[in-house]
Amino acid sequence: QVQVVESGGGLVQAGDSLRLSCAASGLTFSNYVMGWFHQAPGKEREFVAAISQRGVNRNYVDSVKGRFTISRDNAKNTVYLQMTNLKSEATAVYYCAADRDRSTSQTTRDGWDYWGQGTQVTVSS
Repeated sequence: QVQVVESGGGLVQAGDSLRLSCAASGLTFSNYVMGWFHQAPGKEREFVAAISQRGVNRNYVDSVKGRFTISRDNAKNTVYLQMTNLKSEATAVYYCAADRDRSTSQTTRDGWDYWGQGTQVTVSS
């Protein structure tokens, strides 16, 4: 049984940093592209970042480039999203996703094999 579990969300001030973690089990983690999405209230789930199976390729939505970093530790079956200089518009539920058969440039939310339940990030201004 595959489980994808996010953690690390919370309430922070604008300008602060936060690191999200996503632990996956029940799958061969190193075979999967991992992605982060976020969903703000009343909005659709949107792509934030993705990382290839060995971490060689990374892709980010333009709005977070230079501030967010996606990384992974295949020995720990975990992917991370380091977020710095957070802005109020980052307030959302952050979801982790895993997919075996896509490239990091495929940013659509459709077709990912597995999703986590999400972790709330709230940025106060």
